[in-house]
Amino acid sequence: MVQQISDSAAAERIRRAAIEAFAEAGYGGTSTREITKRLGMSATAMYPHYRSKEELLYAISLQGHRAALEVLQGADDPGAGHLERLRAVVAAFAGWQAEQRQVARVVQYELHALTPSHYREITALRRQTSDVIAAIVRGGTESGEFDIDDPDDVVLAISSLCVDVCRWFPSTRHRDPERLAQTYADLAARLVVGVR
Repeated sequence: MVQQISDSAAAERIRRAAIEAFAEAGYGGTSTREITKRLGMSATAMYPHYRSKEELLYAISLQGHRAALEVLQGADDPGAGHLERLRAVVAAFAGWQAEQRQVARVVQYELHALTPSHYREITALRRQTSDVIAAIVRGGTESGEFDIDDPDDVVLAISSLCVDVCRWFPSTRHRDPERLAQTYADLAARLVVGVR
């Protein structure tokens, strides 16, 4: 059963401090003492809100993956053409990874530290996110709007491109999340209707 995220102001402050610390040093390279020190709190101040560092990571992962899924679902217009839908969803996903790069880096690259039950819950949310893209790609393939051999490979490529944004953004060439989002939308369009 998916846990609810504590919405107290203190719990939110702890999550934000943990996101910064995990994004900078990784989950394994960050202690709970380092997280609470950022807030001027005692090392034990976290425990009324989160029983462990792993539970804190789970809360961050849950909140981050839910936010990413909502962004994709909100960008999708089922009444539009498949190419327009794909461009909108990819732009939203890549843009979120850039704008929310710290939380995205944590939720995308620290999964290995979750307990098996938490890992299963988070990967289920990740599948739902991929399913938004997959439904569009499969629909466009079936309608003939897209010219691709293997929809699953295209979904994997698009998802991987978008997720990786948080690892390197910003760069010397890419500093504007909106411009990057449109570049990724263009790349996705080329994957599905490009010249062979």
